[in-house]
Amino acid sequence: MKIQRILIVDDSQTERYFLSDILLRNGFSVSTAANGEEALLKIKSDKPELILMDVVMPGKNGYQITRAITRDPEMEGVPIFICTSKGQETDRIWGMRQGARDYLVKPINAEELLRKIAALNVATEHD
Repeated sequence: MKIQRILIVDDSQTERYFLSDILLRNGFSVSTAANGEEALLKIKSDKPELILMDVVMPGKNGYQITRAITRDPEMEGVPIFICTSKGQETDRIWGMRQGARDYLVKPINAEELLRKIAALNVATEHD
């Protein structure tokens, strides 16, 4: 299954716009959520094929939402890339332990993001 629909979860409007712009220019369909609770609702209605998840947000943080998604039988197969300013190795390890497929540190490099999505597409073709 080729990834087309991507949900961006970030409390920063600037970051949502930046990521949306990259993805839309590269042919992806994008929806956004400003917090984790909104993300959970959008996931059920929009059925994204990839989620880009910020960590530091009001309410539940990105780690908590990632864990909730990966433990929900309806959503567990949706890959999550954590996209955060938290750049410590312990943060990355914790994010991956919550179920994230990948971990990118802000500022997000557009080429790296697109390369990781392409690699995920290749990996899912072989599953």
